[in-house]
Amino acid sequence: QVQLVESGGGLVQAGGSLRLSCVASGRAFSSYAMGWSRQDRGKEREFVAGISWGGTRTYYADSVKGRFTISRDNAKNTVYLQMNSLKPEDTAVYYCAAAEGLHGVDVTTRGGLDYDYWGQGTQVTVSS
Repeated sequence: QVQLVESGGGLVQAGGSLRLSCVASGRAFSSYAMGWSRQDRGKEREFVAGISWGGTRTYYADSVKGRFTISRDNAKNTVYLQMNSLKPEDTAVYYCAAAEGLHGVDVTTRGGLDYDYWGQGTQVTVSS
């Protein structure tokens, strides 16, 4: 069992930056692939970024490539999402997620949403 707690959301003007953090507790963090997804009101949840167990492989949705960076610090049980050049269309609740073992490899590689564990989400609002 893994518990995930996100933080770092808020209100920012277009063009600004935010860094989201997700702290994990429970079983060995380094055995989980991690991901970020987002969901705006009235829309389906969408994959944003994923990262492998050791952090050597990262994956991004086309809509955020070149603007967002996912990273992790296994010593701190934390995954980050650095968001730069934010746009109003980035407004959403952002969720951290974890998937174990080969399932984690699969879900992050294909940009899926079928992670094993989810956080409660943190709101990001980008004003124009």
